[in-house]
Amino acid sequence: MPPVPSGYGLPRRAAAALTGLTLAAAGLSAAAFAPAHAATATPAHPVVTAADFPVRVNQLGYLPDGPKRATVVSSATAPLPWQLRGPSGAQVAAGTTTVVGADRASGQSTHLVDFGAYTGTGTGFTLVVDGSASHPFDISTTLYDGLRADSMSFFYQQRSGIAIDAALAGSAYARPAGHLGVAPNKGDTSVPCQTGVCDYRADVRGGWYDAGDQGKYVVNGGIATWELVNSFERARRSGDAAVLGDSTLRVPERGNGVPDRLDEARWELEFLLRMQVPEGRPMAGMAFHKVHDAQWTGLPTRPELDDQQRELHPPSTAATLNLAATAAQCARVYAPYDAAFAARCLDAARRAWTAARAHPNVLATAADNTGGGAYEDADVSDEFYWAAAELLATTGESQYRDAVTSSPHHTKPVDAFWWGGTATLGRITLATVPGVALPAEDVSRLRGLLTSAADGYLSTMADQGYAVPIPADGYVWGSNSAVADNAMVMAVAYDLTGAVRYRTGALETMDYLLGRNALDRSYVSGYGERASENQHHRFWAHQNDASLPHPPAGSFAGGPDAALEDPVAKERLAGCAPAACYVDDIGSYSTNEVAINWNASLAWLAAFAAERRTSAPTASCSVAYAIDNAWGTGFTATVTVRNTGTSTVSGWTLGWSFPGDQRISTAWKATASQSGTAVTARDAGWNGTLAPGAATSFGFQATYSGANPAPARFTLNGADCA
Repeated sequence: MPPVPSGYGLPRRAAAALTGLTLAAAGLSAAAFAPAHAATATPAHPVVTAADFPVRVNQLGYLPDGPKRATVVSSATAPLPWQLRGPSGAQVAAGTTTVVGADRASGQSTHLVDFGAYTGTGTGFTLVVDGSASHPFDISTTLYDGLRADSMSFFYQQRSGIAIDAALAGSAYARPAGHLGVAPNKGDTSVPCQTGVCDYRADVRGGWYDAGDQGKYVVNGGIATWELVNSFERARRSGDAAVLGDSTLRVPERGNGVPDRLDEARWELEFLLRMQVPEGRPMAGMAFHKVHDAQWTGLPTRPELDDQQRELHPPSTAATLNLAATAAQCARVYAPYDAAFAARCLDAARRAWTAARAHPNVLATAADNTGGGAYEDADVSDEFYWAAAELLATTGESQYRDAVTSSPHHTKPVDAFWWGGTATLGRITLATVPGVALPAEDVSRLRGLLTSAADGYLSTMADQGYAVPIPADGYVWGSNSAVADNAMVMAVAYDLTGAVRYRTGALETMDYLLGRNALDRSYVSGYGERASENQHHRFWAHQNDASLPHPPAGSFAGGPDAALEDPVAKERLAGCAPAACYVDDIGSYSTNEVAINWNASLAWLAAFAAERRTSAPTASCSVAYAIDNAWGTGFTATVTVRNTGTSTVSGWTLGWSFPGDQRISTAWKATASQSGTAVTARDAGWNGTLAPGAATSFGFQATYSGANPAPARFTLNGADCA
């Protein structure tokens, strides 16, 4: 795709889309339109920097029913007037900023603008503060529909072992199949092991190239696959599966009667299954850790031109448990569409679990980093928990339940997840899959742990100028992935409770990723006026070779890394504030690489954000709140919730906000958590079912000072009670 100037003419996303359509229609290569010296040519327009836009917004836009906040970089100590202007420039809303002051992560002085009260829709809005205007943005219910598709197209275009079709990806991105044993390739249909690992060859074709390199890694493929399949499983539970269904993506399998998101995930699942050590071989049932070139692939290199020998690396317990977890999930989710494939997945999952139990400490080490990432992992207890959780959710068998309940991860607080820490994936499955074979109190506790983690992320966001769910010391390699993963936990908490604050947190995270940040930068290619376009990649490498394209729309950059772990970052970012340690340069692999697990988080969030919701739902219920006893600084109360409707309530979550400084210290007959004034109380399992006309009560003890007024409003499963 020819370079499209950012910040001028058409919005970046629209310009990219029109360019791709024009080239596809003409049957021409984007290279034919690229200037001969595109990588070094002098820009034809002024260079736009973050300092030119002190009003930082989500450069894609906002949802009419979602949060609408912006950050202003200003040292002013008093509130500033702001105006929201429509496409014609006319003012449609106005107010004054809230002074935040110093933002530690960015090193900037900040103000906040909240224009959430405006619910109009349209294109080309701008926010003007103290004479400075933001980039233009939209307010639309369909805001994230394009990103929902493009973040998934990334995976099709990362496929190994298949030609990428110009009709699906655009002519600039079409290429022959890579690593199918066709010269000069030396893989992946018959790949030898490293010396001393095995004495046979394996067919490990297919799957996705992992990141900017052309390696394929089971542990990163595992988490990425789980996120895509979980996204569909979640949508199916909520009744939104159709928008992720068949013929919704640009994939060659469209029209086959299987949801396209599952078709894409299957491309990786088939590779993961091929990585399992065959029966009759030493360590049968284990999974090889990875396959890649013997030496690091040169940059740039198109896959079909790679002439290096490919090698299988030793099996590992972590890789084997990734296979067990994702294959068990596969068996559960694919069963309605392909029973034979689901059965094959379950068989592989069982064999992997048995092999991992027999070889529990075969660990990948940091030393295995020639030609590809090591993906080392010294603690696989979290992978054991995750795999057991998926197998339990799929089979209900006691052996997996015992492994879940005996794991220390089953009762620990929820921790952030990543490819090397996967326990929370298991927790999400156990908390959300209906009918999981666990005691009700276990499920309730897991749900409470997830929402407590989400409350922690909200608390972190509340103390910042840019509302990011990681602390100032959290800007590490792949920080954007951590941001997106934490947003997923908030979205899960929203699904579990219906509490709007969790949806707000997840959506404000998208604001950060799409431009409301210290660098005024959208980290998603093709989305925003100042979007990343030079991510580290072997064949989307226009910065190095003008005949090659930029990364396609929907590719997700790794983000700021305060440790500056590559030569380009060290040279260009010395002294940067943590949230500003990023450069859009193909050489900065520590801040600007792409990766399948990162894009999987983006795809999950984009699907969540794109869901249509109705406002102000109501429930058929009534609530009685009574203070039983009060003394000095404390009191006890009983809350009774009644189902006044005609349908049974299966599982309930009651929410309210205290009007004073009341703080719950303990509760009985329910699990209660509190964030600020907001309280969430969940059923205890045994009292979770309310037949029509039935009621249940729970109690709590709390502290207070001054007045002790009763809450004015209650919600049941996110909907207002009468």
